[in-house]
Amino acid sequence: MQFIGEDFEISPQFFTLCVYELRCRVGIHSAESTLSMPHRRLLLIMALGAVLACHHEDRELLRLGHGLDQNHPVHRAMLVMADEVARRSAGRLRIEVYPSEQLGSERECLELLQIGSLAMTKVSAAVLENFSPDFRIFGVPYLFRDDAHRFSVLEGPIGRELLIGLEPVRLRGLVYYDSGSRSFYTRDRPILTPEDLAGLKIRVQESPTAIAMVRAFGAAATPIAWGELYTALQQGVVDGAENNPPSFHLSRHYEGAGYYSLDEHTSVPDVLLVSDTVLRRLDAQEKEWLQAAADISAQVQKSLWQEASRKALQVAAQAGVEIVHPDKHAFREAARAMRRRAPLDARIAELAGRIARVEQ
Repeated sequence: MQFIGEDFEISPQFFTLCVYELRCRVGIHSAESTLSMPHRRLLLIMALGAVLACHHEDRELLRLGHGLDQNHPVHRAMLVMADEVARRSAGRLRIEVYPSEQLGSERECLELLQIGSLAMTKVSAAVLENFSPDFRIFGVPYLFRDDAHRFSVLEGPIGRELLIGLEPVRLRGLVYYDSGSRSFYTRDRPILTPEDLAGLKIRVQESPTAIAMVRAFGAAATPIAWGELYTALQQGVVDGAENNPPSFHLSRHYEGAGYYSLDEHTSVPDVLLVSDTVLRRLDAQEKEWLQAAADISAQVQKSLWQEASRKALQVAAQAGVEIVHPDKHAFREAARAMRRRAPLDARIAELAGRIARVEQ
């Protein structure tokens, strides 16, 4: 449903956010789907007014929307951040967290951030390739030597440089959330070598780098929305996908994929973002509270992630999934061959070189 006037158009997600605010503040609870078009437009005008009023008098309330389950380590860390920012500010600055795509998909939440209609969101760094090309670096297979090297990069000057580099697209990165390493899971056969991927339809994120990598391994890269993947696996629309253990577990994808091959080809972090438009409305003290709370949540999330990863593999194995430990050397060699056939562009090659020189 689109609402179109003489010279403006508004997305369904922003309308939902506006109506939510109107219901909270004004007390209107009419079912939007039963309203005639003139009444919908009137409701929209009233809702927009409510949101604008909220920006004026309640600017300390920041709404955070994301697509993960409430039990996911990232969501739990966000709740820690919300508690911490409320504690530090004595309630002057508050964060409300909306999981499970209540306010839209990753891309939709990003668009709402860009126009200042949503304060915060979490997205995969892969999605940010479409907003800032430097984020392609995380799609380079086997970029990091190990976890310690990865954290040194993300928490150091290179990681901060990438977060700040989003400002031209009206976004600001606060912290990275650990997303472990991504591995392939499949319906009908295990992946022991890159050759086993030949001819399979593998779901990937909307990332040109991820698409190129899967194609280089011989599979048919198939971008599908995360929320549609469970059904796609059940119905055989795709033969498999790739993700980290907690996501494999909490999405219940193990119910449609009997093999999980821990090749750990990429380590793509999640990124906690704030709208640059919203951030500019905060004073220096509020910005400090927000960044400090985000930093604490990132450290908490690391610990939560490790435990969630162990539990995820345990649950999957108990459900009958075969956990496979393939020869990573073969995958690394395939990745090197891919780089020889299609060398990295100058900027990504420069970033990769700097990352390789980072000490742990």
